Amino acid sequence: MSLSDLLHYLRIGGVTLASLLLASVVALGVAIERLIALWGVSERSRALGDTVHKHLLRGDITAARTATERSDAAVADIFLAGFDRLERTRGTGDGVESAVERERAQVGLRLRRNLWILATIGSLTPFVGLFGTVAGIMKSFKDLGLDVQAGGSGGSAAVMTGISEALVATAVGILVAVQAMAFYNYFQARLSRVLVELRLMGDEFAELLRERPMNGSAASASSSTAPAPVDAPRSQPEA
Repeated sequence: MSLSDLLHYLRIGGVTLASLLLASVVALGVAIERLIALWGVSERSRALGDTVHKHLLRGDITAARTATERSDAAVADIFLAGFDRLERTRGTGDGVESAVERERAQVGLRLRRNLWILATIGSLTPFVGLFGTVAGIMKSFKDLGLDVQAGGSGGSAAVMTGISEALVATAVGILVAVQAMAFYNYFQARLSRVLVELRLMGDEFAELLRERPMNGSAASASSSTAPAPVDAPRSQPEA
């Protein structure tokens, strides 16, 4: 299909075909934006998770929080919510799991941003194309009726040409819908895996935060209850 044919169909399609092409451009733009936003999300989150867990296992919360604040990983906000909750509870760790889970839900919403646009385009564009086809067929039959009233032969050639041009709108609508739904399903599958990883990292992080004060208490208790060293008996001076 040449460029002149494309321009011809665009002129015939009018507003309907122009809106379908605009929807295709919007879907492509959303896909590129989400691809950039999700690039390396899992890798950065796993790297930060390993670093924070190492610091927490050593009991160094200050180093763990510093590493979290310097990171731009998606899981960083989840960790910071847990650290803030731990600070507010003065080290008891009460409510850390709920704080981590709430922030994880917020991160999930941010990662899913703009995906509704792809779903909307994928579901509506076939109907928009069908509307353009129906409107084109109605116009073709109207032209046929006017031709007959004017004394024409009422041949089917003009009608068939108009119908074939009208069917282009349906074809374009289906193509745009396939494009949008392919992007949408790809990002849905990818986000499902990312959100599972964030949930696992958040659960492990909350466990480490709750275990740390217990370990610290146990260590202090064991040191306080340790028996005092017994002095060795003094040797008696020889007579």
